[in-house]
Amino acid sequence: MDSTRGPGKRGPSVPSSDADWNRTVRGETEIERLDRNWSNLVQELRVVQTGVQFLISALLIVPFQPSFATLSHGLRVLYLVTLFAAIGANVFLVAPVSWHRILFRRHRLGNVVAAAHRCAMAGIGLLGVALIGATVLVVTMVTGAIDAVVAGVVLAALFLVAWLIAPLFWRRTSRPADKDG
Repeated sequence: MDSTRGPGKRGPSVPSSDADWNRTVRGETEIERLDRNWSNLVQELRVVQTGVQFLISALLIVPFQPSFATLSHGLRVLYLVTLFAAIGANVFLVAPVSWHRILFRRHRLGNVVAAAHRCAMAGIGLLGVALIGATVLVVTMVTGAIDAVVAGVVLAALFLVAWLIAPLFWRRTSRPADKDG
């Protein structure tokens, strides 16, 4: 079989590793692959960072609202957990910029891309926590605690399926040659 038949085609000449696949199918060197991975990651972070920063700004004004004084101790704790999760998400989602700046011109793009990937995953996880917390806070204020718990559980399940289980399922069921690199 010819390795140019495309992703998912297996045969004797199909490259055995991501690096081989990228070189054979995409015609990329390792540096070109790292540049593409970095560019893709930066684009993804731009989308997520804006939402996280908006969430933080909305959360920062909450304590200055008159109804905040009526929150129970538990809801205040939930508010702080939500706020710190959003700030933590922002820290991790902006960290790749710092990594890139500090390691600029040090020929460490592989390290930067690997660290940025880990930071992005941590930031996305914290974003999920912050969004669930914010939803529970709002639903509690609007309809009550029982509805808030239901909303939090449903939202947590939705995030787990959409952000973790489905991609892991597709990753597990895809062949190495199907990887995008």
